This record gives sequence, C-alpha cells and structure tokens, in this order.
Amino acid sequence: MIKQAIETKKAPQAIGTYSQAIRAGSTVYLSGQIGLDPENMQMAEGIEAQTHRVFQNLRAVAETAGGSLEDMVKLTVYLTDLVHFPRINEIMAGYFSQPYPARAAIGVAGLPRNALVEIEGVMALS
Repeated sequence: MIKQAIETKKAPQAIGTYSQAIRAGSTVYLSGQIGLDPENMQMAEGIEAQTHRVFQNLRAVAETAGGSLEDMVKLTVYLTDLVHFPRINEIMAGYFSQPYPARAAIGVAGLPRNALVEIEGVMALS
C-alpha cells in the first residue's frame, strides 16, 4: 500500500517526527492538533479558543487531503481536565452534523505546549 503524507501551511507544522496526516488508500489518519495558530505558532488562550483552533486546524488538514470534517469517522479527544468535556461537545456540534463521528475522550496529565485539548481523527474518503 502506498502512503501519502499530507501537509498544509494552513495548520501548524509538525513539531517532531510525524506528518500532519497520512493517506493510506481511502483512509486519512490526522495527527493530533492542539490550539496553535499556524501563522504565528502561538497557543490560543482558554479552552474555547483552543478548541475552535483545533477544529480549524483539523479542517485545514482534512481539506488538503481532499475531504472535509464531514468525512471524519473517528475522533480522539485528549483533555487535561475532563471538566471541559461538556463545552467541547457544544463546540463540536458547530463543526459536525449527524451522524457524528465515533469518539473517545481521554483525560491526560499534560499535552504539548501546555495545551488544554488535543484532537486526532480518522477520515474516510470515497
């Protein structure tokens, strides 16, 4: 199987040895995004701003891969404080429509750059 790296300047550049996404056949695996602004690599302030920035970054990578957030079939949400989970749900509803992607939410001790939230996803393309 041929793997294709997906890269866009409309999302933060990879900080380390990984790709923003990898396409393998009709499946695209999107690396976790945190609330970094791709233009200045500064972290958005607060859980709401970070969550919106995460979904904007994921959208940019998805579009570069030839899809959209509507093509997402699985999300994994990492939170440093699960108290934010209800707000994540509210914000997510603004970016997705039913049927929503499958999802897991995991509480973690820390994230890169002291982010409050990180989300990764899997996208299925036709």
